[in-house]
Amino acid sequence: MTDTTPFLSDIKELRRRAREHMDKGAVTETYKGDVVRTVDILNQALATELVCVLRYKRHFYMARGINKDAVANEFLAHANEEQGHADRIADRITQLGGAPDFNPQGLATRSHSEYVEGTTLTDMIRENLVAERIAIESYTEIIRYFGSNDPTSRRLMEEILAVEEEHANDMADLLERQGA
Repeated sequence: MTDTTPFLSDIKELRRRAREHMDKGAVTETYKGDVVRTVDILNQALATELVCVLRYKRHFYMARGINKDAVANEFLAHANEEQGHADRIADRITQLGGAPDFNPQGLATRSHSEYVEGTTLTDMIRENLVAERIAIESYTEIIRYFGSNDPTSRRLMEEILAVEEEHANDMADLLERQGA
C-alpha cells in the first residue's frame, strides 16, 4: 500500500505565498517560532560569545608562566572560534529580520557568561571553564526552546554547543596539566 498524499502543499499555493510578504526574507508562513523572542535570545547568545572573545583575548595576552605559550595559543584559538560563533549568530539574527546587538554598553548584562579576568594562568583556565559550562547549559536550554519551531536556529546552536563542549574539555585538560 503506497501513500498517495502529496509530500508538499499545492505547488501553486507555495509559489503564491512565496511572493507575499517578500519583505520578511527567510521568515515564511511556515515559521513557527516567535521572531521577536528568537532575536532576543540570539542577541543574548551573541553577547555571550562576544564576552567570551574578549575574555579569551585578554587571557591570551596576559598568560604568564612556564606553560604560557601552549595555554595562550589555546586561548587564542578559542577566541577565534568564539568570534566565528558570534558572526554566525549575528547572521542568523539578520536572516530573521532582526538587528544584531553589538553595542558594548550593557554587553556584560546581556551575556550569560561573566567577564572574569583571573590573575594566574590557573585562574584564567578556571574562569574559561566556568564560562564554557555556563554556555553549555544556556545553549542546551535555547536548543530545547527552539525545538521544531525554528530548526535553523536550533541547528546553529547545536553546532555551537558542540564546540563549546570541546572548549570545556580543553580547559579541563589544561587544568589537569596545571596540576589544579
